[in-house]
Amino acid sequence: MERPQNELDRMNRRAFLCRAGASLGTAALWGLLSPQRAMADSSGQILPSSGTHGIIPQFHYPPRIKRIIQLYMAGGPSHLETFDYKPKLAEMHGQPMPESLTKGQPIAQLQNSALRCFAPQHAFKRFGQSGQEISEIFPLLGQMADDLCIVRSMHTEAINHDPAHTYMNTGTLISGRPSMGSWILYGLGTESQDLPGFVVLVSTGRFGQAQPISARQWHSGFLPSKVQGIELRGQGDPVMYVKRPVGVSADQQQDVLHAVEDLNRLENNTVNDPEIVTRIAQYELAFRMQTSVPELMDVSKESKSTLELYGTNGGDGSFSANCLLARRLAERGVRFIQLYHRDWDHHGSIKVHVEGTAREVDRGMYALLTDLKARGMLDETLVVWNGEFGRTPMAQGDGRDHHMKAFSIWLAGGGIKGGLTYGATDEFGYNAVEDVMHVNDLHATILRLIGIDHKRLTYRFQGRDFRLTDVAGNVIDKILA
Repeated sequence: MERPQNELDRMNRRAFLCRAGASLGTAALWGLLSPQRAMADSSGQILPSSGTHGIIPQFHYPPRIKRIIQLYMAGGPSHLETFDYKPKLAEMHGQPMPESLTKGQPIAQLQNSALRCFAPQHAFKRFGQSGQEISEIFPLLGQMADDLCIVRSMHTEAINHDPAHTYMNTGTLISGRPSMGSWILYGLGTESQDLPGFVVLVSTGRFGQAQPISARQWHSGFLPSKVQGIELRGQGDPVMYVKRPVGVSADQQQDVLHAVEDLNRLENNTVNDPEIVTRIAQYELAFRMQTSVPELMDVSKESKSTLELYGTNGGDGSFSANCLLARRLAERGVRFIQLYHRDWDHHGSIKVHVEGTAREVDRGMYALLTDLKARGMLDETLVVWNGEFGRTPMAQGDGRDHHMKAFSIWLAGGGIKGGLTYGATDEFGYNAVEDVMHVNDLHATILRLIGIDHKRLTYRFQGRDFRLTDVAGNVIDKILA
């Protein structure tokens, strides 16, 4: 007869080492296994006790913000039609691009083509007391110029969409690494009890080529799966199967949840697997979301003036509707909110298409900033507008090709100098040449604003300490208030 399997027989190596180590000095082992806890600045502020905890017990720096809303313009917005006007490029329209700029440089789809200058297709205007130059295709956003820090000197490492998205989200070209939202959630946890701490919303417009966005762009990689982003849909059921099955009451469902939880805890007592702990927590969160998500999506209690500001009654899947949801998510303690708009890939007809795409997002951006400001939330929120790269100064027919050497983003909110134009490109908009900002620098700066030292938030995986900024990244102090 086969003998019964006892707990020691079933215990795996990790569980055995964990339990054995606990008896040899838990406090010392805790410090070794979690060096970032031990390294937390003793003068830093203690993290809030509500919601779920991250790995850092104290902020490394006094935080300037509580949350981040990233407005991600997927497809590569042209900096030359949005935030970086180039009179020299307009003057040389149709003439050959200087070979000194383009010779030997990586080009996406213009290989073996005649490279000719392509003038900016829209005029720029000066907005606000700061007089920042912004394209006329953003008439509403221009009214917020004094709140914006426009960075004209971004550059990245990837020239095609998917790797560039991967770099912008994870700080590396290697797929499978954790996204920025996951790193922040891992470090700080979330203040929300009833919603995920990292939420993604996606909208699609009618101009340009709608970029496919893979779910691995908000994945947790090798971090615990509980910190990955959760996509909410703007139309229909926001989360699949969030509704309770027909004929099942809340009490009945809770009974099942408790029974499954008890079984999972029994298993975890034996194998000590962090993914089982994650499963328990996510089942509980999913149960609470059956109430919190419908309440989140119901904007009927928003004032008429608020709905008019955003230009939507919600539930239509538009970028504006997602901006309204972003503000509601921020109010409910969600730490990282990412809004993708998949309509910025303008290889042709850029004059018409970039104007159309700008019109799809202009009101939502303006409304979100205005709304946050009116509610006293902008000072504790960082809003970031970016794509994965820019577009070439050279013509691709009547459009522009991918370009990684220079592009523009903007930031607004807590800890950011408003009314500032930072960095510059050359007179053609080809290379970032002044106060150059790399994607890793952007990540380091965002982490600093939320109270994290990017060099001290690490995770040991396959024998190496990894971080969001890998082995690079500098905080850009010049844009900080």
